[in-house]
Amino acid sequence: MTLGLAETRTISISAPPAQVVGYLADPRHLPEWAPGFAAAVDHDHDDIWRVRTEGGAQRMSVRVAADHGVVDFVSADAPNLGLFTRVVPNLTGAELIFSLFFPGDTDPSAVAAQMAVVGDELRAVRDHVESGR
Repeated sequence: MTLGLAETRTISISAPPAQVVGYLADPRHLPEWAPGFAAAVDHDHDDIWRVRTEGGAQRMSVRVAADHGVVDFVSADAPNLGLFTRVVPNLTGAELIFSLFFPGDTDPSAVAAQMAVVGDELRAVRDHVESGR
């Protein structure tokens, strides 16, 4: 069995966990907080969405377990690939956790570049949720 390289980042948000989950659970918000990934998002069926990216259209499954603070954005064709998120209580607010997995031989500079983008995305989610936009 080959394991990937795991990278996780978190951010504290001054909002209830349910509000953070509610924002993330609507894939139509993707272009707001992940503009480098999603130029536009359209519903396909069930939990499958079509995401327009610079590299072309992708089918993504958005898996939500709101009661558990889970919102995962995974490839509809390869569900072990994608962004795995958790929202947990942080005293009176929430902690948003993003985890990504890379093949073990991924160039470290590529991982660092992607995780810098993840930092921007976390801040964008926080800003949107805290402002109520």
